[in-house]
Amino acid sequence: MRMDHQLAERWIAPQAHVLDLGCGNGELLAHLQQKLGVTGYGLEIDEDKINEAIGNGLSIVEQDLNDGLARFADNSFDTVVMARALQAVKAPDVLLLDMLRVAREAIITF
Repeated sequence: MRMDHQLAERWIAPQAHVLDLGCGNGELLAHLQQKLGVTGYGLEIDEDKINEAIGNGLSIVEQDLNDGLARFADNSFDTVVMARALQAVKAPDVLLLDMLRVAREAIITF
C-alpha cells in the first residue's frame, strides 16, 4: 500500500464524508471506503481513469481542478484529500483556499 494512503487512513475519521481531488482511478477513495466506511466523491479529469473508478462502484465527478470547487457548498465535506496532484494545478493557492472552504480539514500528500 502506498505511504500516502496509509497516512490518509490515519488522519481521516471513520464514516467521514470525503472529497478526493485528482483521484485517478479511485484507489485511495476505495481504500478509505473499505477501511473506514467513508462516503464521498472523487474529482478527476482523465476519462479512462474516471471510467475505471466508476466501474469499481465509486462516485466520480469529471472536473479540471484548475476550475476550482465552486460546485460544492461551504463545509460540505469533513475532509478533502489531494494526493500527488498539487503540482499539476496552475493556481495552487486558490485551490487550497477552496479546499478549506468546502471541508473542515484538508490533507495534501506528495
